[in-house]
Amino acid sequence: MININLLSVSNLPKLNKLRKLELSDNRISGGLEVLAERTPNLTHLNLSGNKIKDINTLEPLKKLPNLHSLDLFNCEVTMLINYRESVFTLLPQLTYLDGFDADDQEAPDSDPEADGDGLEDEYENGEEDDDDDEDDLDEEVIDDEEDEDDDLEGEEEEDGVDDEEEDEEEDGEDDEEDEADDDLPRGEKRKRNLEDEGEEDPEDEEDDEDD
Repeated sequence: MININLLSVSNLPKLNKLRKLELSDNRISGGLEVLAERTPNLTHLNLSGNKIKDINTLEPLKKLPNLHSLDLFNCEVTMLINYRESVFTLLPQLTYLDGFDADDQEAPDSDPEADGDGLEDEYENGEEDDDDDEDDLDEEVIDDEEDEDDDLEGEEEEDGVDDEEEDEEEDGEDDEEDEADDDLPRGEKRKRNLEDEGEEDPEDEEDDEDD
């Protein structure tokens, strides 16, 4: 609720789980006891740029045991002598005041507790997603290998079909020659066979002897 001309927090609803409250650049001058009643688990409170003038105005914040960070930039109270020492004494639960601890060490840019839990869960879920992606990739590789095996089997089957067709054609040619031989008279067929074997017909030999 930044810069909305807020005069007080008296109408703030009860927010037991709220941990970080931004109230900067408003016109709040007191009434901070409401925060202890309505937001008992606050860890970070930003009241910078409001009308807070003295240390006593901050006393109700002692009832916020989890309050670790308080910002009062540009409030008149920061102009008081020993301002920082006084606030750390009044609110011993504080770790950081206006972004620095009691030893003037700067606060980290982000606080996991204030920004919300669940970062570890998100990281673990991210790792699981990566594993799922790797599993998907492995399945795709296996599918590709199976497709290649199927293609090779298909080619082998086609080759087998071609070989069978060639064998059938050769058998057909032999059958045609046998049929042609069956049509010839017995003598002609025998003579043709002898000629194929390079022998002469015995009848021809007898004729030659008579001559």
